Amino acid sequence: MKKLATLFIVLFSIVGIAQNSNVYVDDDGVMRWENTNEEVKGFGVNYSVPFAHAYRSAKKLGIDPKTAIENEVYHFTRLGFDLYRLHVWDTQISDVEGNLLENEYLDTFDYLLKTLKDHSINYVITPIAFWGNGWPEPDTETPGFSHKYGKGDCLTNPEAIKAQQNYLFQFLNHVNPYTGVAYKDEPNIIAFEVSNEPHHRGNPEDVTNFVSGMVNAMKRTGTKKPIFYNMSHAVQFMDAYFEGGVDGGTFQWYPTGLGYGEELQGNLLPNVNDYNMPFDAVFKKHKGAKLVYEFDAADVGRSYIYPAMARSFRSAGIQIGTHFAYDPTYLAYANTEYNTHYMNLNYTPQKALALKICSEVFHEVPMHADFGTYPENTTFGDFKIDYKTDLAEYNSETKFFYTNSTTSHSKNEKSLKEIAGSRNSTLVTYDGTGAYFLDKMDDGIWRLEVQPDAIWVNNPFGRNSLDKTVGVIKWETRNMTINLKDLGSDFSIIAINDGNNFSSEVNGKNFQVRPGTYVLSRKGNSKKWSKTQDFKGYELNQFYAPKTTVDKPWMTFKEVGEISADKPFTFSLQYVALEQPNKISLVGYNGESRFNLEFKEVAPYQFEVTIPIENLKEGFLNYYILVETNGKTRTYPADKEGNPFAWDFYERETYTTRVVNSNNSIYLFDALKDSDKLVRQWRRGFKLVPTQNMNEAEYQMNIENLFVVDEENLNAEPVFDYSFKHFVIDEINQRQKDLASKNQLVFTGRALNNKPCKLQIALVMDDGSSFGNVIEIGAETKDYILNLSELKPVKTVTLPRPYPSFLPYYFENNNNSKFDVNRVESIQFSIGPEVPKQQQNDAHGVGIIKVKLE
Repeated sequence: MKKLATLFIVLFSIVGIAQNSNVYVDDDGVMRWENTNEEVKGFGVNYSVPFAHAYRSAKKLGIDPKTAIENEVYHFTRLGFDLYRLHVWDTQISDVEGNLLENEYLDTFDYLLKTLKDHSINYVITPIAFWGNGWPEPDTETPGFSHKYGKGDCLTNPEAIKAQQNYLFQFLNHVNPYTGVAYKDEPNIIAFEVSNEPHHRGNPEDVTNFVSGMVNAMKRTGTKKPIFYNMSHAVQFMDAYFEGGVDGGTFQWYPTGLGYGEELQGNLLPNVNDYNMPFDAVFKKHKGAKLVYEFDAADVGRSYIYPAMARSFRSAGIQIGTHFAYDPTYLAYANTEYNTHYMNLNYTPQKALALKICSEVFHEVPMHADFGTYPENTTFGDFKIDYKTDLAEYNSETKFFYTNSTTSHSKNEKSLKEIAGSRNSTLVTYDGTGAYFLDKMDDGIWRLEVQPDAIWVNNPFGRNSLDKTVGVIKWETRNMTINLKDLGSDFSIIAINDGNNFSSEVNGKNFQVRPGTYVLSRKGNSKKWSKTQDFKGYELNQFYAPKTTVDKPWMTFKEVGEISADKPFTFSLQYVALEQPNKISLVGYNGESRFNLEFKEVAPYQFEVTIPIENLKEGFLNYYILVETNGKTRTYPADKEGNPFAWDFYERETYTTRVVNSNNSIYLFDALKDSDKLVRQWRRGFKLVPTQNMNEAEYQMNIENLFVVDEENLNAEPVFDYSFKHFVIDEINQRQKDLASKNQLVFTGRALNNKPCKLQIALVMDDGSSFGNVIEIGAETKDYILNLSELKPVKTVTLPRPYPSFLPYYFENNNNSKFDVNRVESIQFSIGPEVPKQQQNDAHGVGIIKVKLE
């Protein structure tokens, strides 16, 4: 009888999963669950611990990949993910003939899929990646067909094509030993994507034949799963892809480009205003579905942008999406896997909370919903985004999530079941920097989970290494106040996760807390609970976070280039160490006298000091920053222990800031120091050249063609324009109070090739509005003047250029803004406006030395 009962439970479980998981594409190109006909919705991440750099690094660092997976999947559930996607490194699990190799990589991948399945997370699997196994390291010898043939030959070589078909057949037939189910039948697999980012060239017939061969190899396994094909890398072949038998197309979105090398500044919401797909008619004709396999706001360290991307995806009719890529926690301190991306609950808590909100967007916002054009679409449904406060917020009847401090009130506190956030809200105040989660278990009983502080101590988007730390974790005792009527003003707090012995008393809704998991109970509540009872597929006391990684003092200070002599100025820095400093001072010399001012802590790890007018003299302000801790002094910029005025302190370099008269020009661009920071599409013929003047250079930009044929979008309407921009937020902020006296924009430079060049210069404000005009640059190097009163509304180019390339070139805004120099964030240069049609195919060139306001 017991065996029959067990068998019944197993069969019921399998049938239940299958009923929830079989997917078909209907006549409107919508993926639906077979048993309910409901629309398929899902959101999650790419995550690659079983393969390549992530797997090698785990072994190098002494990390068990399977344990890492278990911990990470727990965080996925905390973030509300119900979808996972990965391009499998076929080169590591196949031979040159496409035979599947059952090795440690495939075993770890199987374990990951099993762990995801245990927690109701579905997947989209891409069996072929074409990649080598190296990035960011050099590739090593691997046995697979991709290593032998490379992506190009894989798309055309008959032997490579045969190997891929063999591999796909074997891959789908592979039985996961941890589940006992073949991939082709796995209920949690929503769909297969044939391969990752094929770059087809040639003729449509060959493309159709290639796709058809891959699809047939997969269907020969008997799988009923929808099969998708990546279409964004050659959209001119869309009909050919569908004629090859696929059920839909996969797309990606990198609206801020890739690989800028440091954090991008400014308001980037115009870049994600919409996900315009100019080929929708092809999808309607073929009844094709759409999914997003990768997206990220690369080189962006803030949280506000992600739900805006999710909104635009839903408006474009996209059903499921996965962010690229979630960093394994053991690698996130160094961000080596993909340095232009950075995402992890512990190390980027606010960004991770933004993904939690994205999941709600994908599940709540209807397909094809229209919310207008930025800035109208910053509120949509239960969602709100705010660039200026770096806030993304979800406020529904039962959930309240926020990525940063918010003044919003819960829509319905009585029905509230879940809170997740960072910093402060009307319900929770917290002075740490990590994420926290509050879940209602019963009336008067809530589960609290607090993650440790996260602090970035280096540029995470630059050149990284396992020997370079970009982020640290610190466990601190923090203050928290919970203002829930359901808990009242007198409740208890009990630590429940393993090893957590922290004890705290509640005093008027306020208490101290350390990272861990807790149960909060209203006074007099007698309801029973157990540490090991079920909580969303885990035991109630589940918790994971890395321990403190701070092993030295970390001071982050951005040297200020220039300030006004007759205005007080505030310097800011970040400091984290194992011990709280007793004092942080700025010791400066203004050319006449020395002064000593103390920084004040204004937020966790954030300190400020204001230099009064009497200490600011025209000239150069030279200064040290001194950190005193337990009787010892550490001096910066040397980053050495000791006092800079001691006789044997030999590293005497100081920070230096120019202190100028308010009438001085405000330099927005200087080629010698700023050319490598330009946001641009690189072309041959760009170079930095010294001028005849000391400490001066000219950045030469020769543009052979204003319009370049896009091999991935051959049918694109030509846009005869070359635009680039430079962020000037720091320059504007440092001289903010002097802006009112400036009325001219001065361009110093020349046209190249002994022919004049029309150059549009525009100032871009914080709402994406651009105001500019065209000046004709001659072959003579001189100042070319544009009066600010002559600026008029002009088109804003979406820079950095988004990928894929079919996305809009211009941001067509509905702003009714008037020009305000105080709101300027960047300067945009364009060669194309007012260029006569007969000259659009000519070469153009400019040499830029400086741009200033005066």
